[in-house]
Amino acid sequence: MTGAREIIVARSEAEIADAVLAALDDKSPFEIVSSGSKRDYGRPVSAERILDVGGLTGIIKYEPEELVFSAHAATPLTEIEAALAEKKQMLGFEPADWGALFGGESGRATLAGTVATSACGARRVKAGAVRDHVIGCRFVNGSGEAIKAGGSVIKNVTGFDISRLMCGAFGTLGVLTELTLRVVPLPARTMSFALGTPSAEAGLRALRQAAALPVDPTGLAYLPDAVRRAGTVAGAVPLAGAAGVAVIRLEGAEAALSEKLAILRQTFSGFDTATLDDDLTATLFREIGTGGVFVGRATDIWRVCVPSSAAHEAVERSGARFWYADWAGGLLWLALNGDEDTAKRLRAITAFLGGHATLMRASAEARESLQVFEPEAPARAGLTRTVKAAFDQHRLFNPGRMFRAC
Repeated sequence: MTGAREIIVARSEAEIADAVLAALDDKSPFEIVSSGSKRDYGRPVSAERILDVGGLTGIIKYEPEELVFSAHAATPLTEIEAALAEKKQMLGFEPADWGALFGGESGRATLAGTVATSACGARRVKAGAVRDHVIGCRFVNGSGEAIKAGGSVIKNVTGFDISRLMCGAFGTLGVLTELTLRVVPLPARTMSFALGTPSAEAGLRALRQAAALPVDPTGLAYLPDAVRRAGTVAGAVPLAGAAGVAVIRLEGAEAALSEKLAILRQTFSGFDTATLDDDLTATLFREIGTGGVFVGRATDIWRVCVPSSAAHEAVERSGARFWYADWAGGLLWLALNGDEDTAKRLRAITAFLGGHATLMRASAEARESLQVFEPEAPARAGLTRTVKAAFDQHRLFNPGRMFRAC
């Protein structure tokens, strides 16, 4: 896309609806933009106009006793997290701020951007994905209608869950204006148990073993030695000399943590181990969730999701030399070229092992020419087109962001 593009600023749901109704006259699509922190995630949008919805900010309602809040779509996550922290609560899925990963600033992520890209961190192994925490939303569809889906009560989830459908849709189904999410209490304490392993295979196996123990881990990551030597927070983890470090995050009261540590020490008595305090644990898992080890590193990035039992085989087949694992190996961050050969290799891996591969960071040219997201089977692709047509018949919203046809 070359040349200046028209920018339409909408500061309310009504103004968004008016902009969509006006666009229907000439079927001229929009690229939907708020803070822009994830604008380079996904395929470049094929639109001559920008719909700027960054003015829709502010917490609408917060009921700590009900563990629920509602906020306008472009509300910064930092504002939401600060309000929740005052009441000793948090977003359970641990939202990931990927702004710095794309060359921008941290702290600019918005609520809608997080939901639209399903940006969750390491706590997904315990709390589930973003979609498991969204219980309601308002949005403007491709006909200029303001739609309310779901509700503000957690139990009020019946029938077709449109709110969840918006998660990971990258703004292709509608323009989000409000979101309602459930929250969880902040843990009394957070710490990590780390063990040095002789190989990546042993480290990933240890994470799967830890996941099955009665210690309720909220983070299960493997950091190869190359990552620990990259001059990042991961380098502060002790246990030098190991091929890598498996890190198991624990939460709870002091007595509960002591019991969990005893179980882990007994289970992994044959390894060199260390405990990480609350502060180091927090910064380390923030880096893991945000891809911080790749910030400032000149490399394309793929994220590959596979069954955790197949993680080591997936890494070996990928040929990646700089990588790490989250979600007990279910999520692999890989430094690999964004090119056709790599795409074919990774998609062959996911076809064989199960899962999907996403080109998370690459040049605009690479993202334009490649299939950024896992290609859909014909039946699913047909369903995707049907859903898109139901919400946005004239393809006004972020056309081409996920797939060329949607």
